[in-house]
Amino acid sequence: MSKAEADVQLVRARAARDQSRLDSGTGSAKDLQAIQHELESLRRRQSELEDVEIEIMERAETAESEVARLTRDREALTAELDEVRAARDAALKDLDLEAETVARPRPDTVAGVGEDLVTLYEKIRVQSGGLGAAPLRQRRCGGCQLELNNVDMTRIKSAPADEVLRCEECRRILVRTAESGL
Repeated sequence: MSKAEADVQLVRARAARDQSRLDSGTGSAKDLQAIQHELESLRRRQSELEDVEIEIMERAETAESEVARLTRDREALTAELDEVRAARDAALKDLDLEAETVARPRPDTVAGVGEDLVTLYEKIRVQSGGLGAAPLRQRRCGGCQLELNNVDMTRIKSAPADEVLRCEECRRILVRTAESGL
């Protein structure tokens, strides 16, 4: 923008100098006529340069407005990101506390179950992505969510209460519940 302003100033200064020469009336008629033509050319040039200057100022104003909008958007997104991070951190803290609470009775439970069953459970848990045993609810395995057929349900009904039962589909240990449908 300063280059456009400088160009306009140069044209104005030259036009003022030529105008003062014309006003003084010194020189031949041909020189004065040439000065008049030059003044006309300088006025047109000044008008063109001023139009360019106005266009540049408008574009600069639009760009500044866009920068301000983008800055506001960035600040809003940064604030939103900070809120999301805080919520995530709080949720992770809650999950850590819940995991701690759930894991607290595990050693006592493992001690009463037996080493063979714990080994089987750990093997299945690793293979199945973290869930080694699943509840049997309404004829459905809580691990793979598939409904057990009548043959499997009959086998489960007739099995002793302390027998370890496994889902035929996902191979997880089935835990019989009051909602099993037996």
